[in-house]
Amino acid sequence: MTKPPSDPRREAVALAYRQSDAAPRVVAKGRGLIADEIINRAHEHGVYVHESPELVALLTQVDIDQHIPPQLYIAVAELLAWLYRVEQGRDGGSGS
Repeated sequence: MTKPPSDPRREAVALAYRQSDAAPRVVAKGRGLIADEIINRAHEHGVYVHESPELVALLTQVDIDQHIPPQLYIAVAELLAWLYRVEQGRDGGSGS
């Protein structure tokens, strides 16, 4: 099976968070083929990939290895809380 060509406009940002961090950090970002590789590696390692063009647009403005800005704390915290519920089998959209 042939892979479809990469969309050069596609963007991806990878975040990492350790308890010792003040906030999540941008650990990878890119467009086109690099974005595809970020997404593929996330899938390979069982890391959830969330698609939000608006959030990606904001996060691409953050330099690699820098913490996300305080203006994005709430948006990222809500995403992480939702992801935690999904991983625990309690997706907020399931009516539970």
